Amino acid sequence: MADITLLDGGMGQELIHRAGDRPTPLWSTQVMVDHPGMVADVHRDFAAAGATVSTTNTYAIHHDRLEGTEMEDRFADLHAMALQEIADVPTRKAGAIGPLVQSYRADIAPPHDVAVPKYAEIAQILAPSLDLIICETVASVAHARAVFEGAKTAGKPVWVAFTVSDRDGTVLRSGEPLSDGVAAVAGADAVLVNCSAPEVILQSLEVLKDAGVPYGAYANGFEQITEDFLGHKPTVNALNARRDFTPEVYADHAMSWADQGATIIGGCCEVSPAHIAEIANRLRAAGHRLI
Repeated sequence: MADITLLDGGMGQELIHRAGDRPTPLWSTQVMVDHPGMVADVHRDFAAAGATVSTTNTYAIHHDRLEGTEMEDRFADLHAMALQEIADVPTRKAGAIGPLVQSYRADIAPPHDVAVPKYAEIAQILAPSLDLIICETVASVAHARAVFEGAKTAGKPVWVAFTVSDRDGTVLRSGEPLSDGVAAVAGADAVLVNCSAPEVILQSLEVLKDAGVPYGAYANGFEQITEDFLGHKPTVNALNARRDFTPEVYADHAMSWADQGATIIGGCCEVSPAHIAEIANRLRAAGHRLI
């Protein structure tokens, strides 16, 4: 049996569901501003469910995502707000760095020399208050190189989570081999796959296990990534939650990942505290220790 780090679930979608507000391109950032304290409530609920690592609500706080909105000048303030919301959660804490510009769209990412300082700025804001940095939804080799280089400047452990094709877990969303992405972040403290279909994760783990560092996964519960969501400034109502995505079904997937050697497991979009609680119970019942 193994020591398993249990991540939390999908903050953004959980906030959208709880708030009941119409989604905006600013996604979880808008909900955090409009509903003070709700992010902290979600963090606490995931921790109560068994999560041993909580992830900041900072995925979408980028200058480029704030441009042209009423929050354009609140970049530092929004990060401070997210750090305050997680401050009292009794878990280890990870600082989330999402993709610049837009998720999944490696084709519109800024060049390396522009991207690295932008990622570094966020990592250095987050690091003093947190235990590690987690680079999420990394869709291409270039994205991997840039965010890893930027995140390393903060002097904290760096985990890198890749997003892969919903049809082939060995291929990044960019079409490049996942193995090339892993090679681009040699020296990372852990490698993972996130925001991908749970059915392809086992294929991904076969690639990740050769990195020589802890590895794992946290999948999403969307039916598929639609063309509407790949357009300009999308909102999450362009995506549909799977109707078969029960806590029991997701835990079945998670247990198969643990059986394959994954020691970091959690959830992405549409994974609720109930999903994390089911995984925690199943892991403990199987003799694993949550750390």
